[in-house]
Amino acid sequence: MARFDMAGTHYAEMAAADSAEALFELGLIYATGRNCDPDVVSAHKWFNIAAFRGYEAAKMQREELAAEMSREEIAAAQRAAREWLTTH
Repeated sequence: MARFDMAGTHYAEMAAADSAEALFELGLIYATGRNCDPDVVSAHKWFNIAAFRGYEAAKMQREELAAEMSREEIAAAQRAAREWLTTH
């Protein structure tokens, strides 16, 4: 979560908006390393949350990304998504 906080208020505002599209965009930002270091765990987390909110494209991106991740990375991303969902 530290990287999310360090990314600036723009990203924080995107997540706070609770828009599935904005959450998907956060996944793309972390997956591609746009304005931050690439972070597959964070990307998977945001794709997972966006998918949970009903954004279909997030499901495909999450699965594509998961194919390149270790089981440990996927588990960490899923834990992070659950934690975020329980607090927001």
